[in-house]
Amino acid sequence: MRKNSIKNTRINGEVQRELSSIIRNEIKDPRIAMMTSVTGAAVAPDLKTCKVYISVLGEEKAKADTLSGLRSAEGYIRRMLAKNLNLRNTPELTFVLDESIEYGVNMSKLIDTVREKEKGDENE
Repeated sequence: MRKNSIKNTRINGEVQRELSSIIRNEIKDPRIAMMTSVTGAAVAPDLKTCKVYISVLGEEKAKADTLSGLRSAEGYIRRMLAKNLNLRNTPELTFVLDESIEYGVNMSKLIDTVREKEKGDENE
């Protein structure tokens, strides 16, 4: 199976949806922040590994705690994923912090401040 095939894209979407549901509904670890979302899942073509991109709304301590909580619950999450999805192999999960949403918000704020500054310069 190729990396960008339709089958791989479909599997990535299903894994992302299931992981989001498992993290939201099944895990009761207090370290995992309430505002945690799965922004993406990249399953290898051989279905052996999966990178799970996690976005956490909050400060750095909440992000670190959430990642450590997810890493400690990795076996349980993988078992629930195998139960809910019928795949030939259940992939090994690797959780990666995705800061692209936060980066986008910061860039948007910077653009807004530059626009306000330019608007103020035009009025003078």
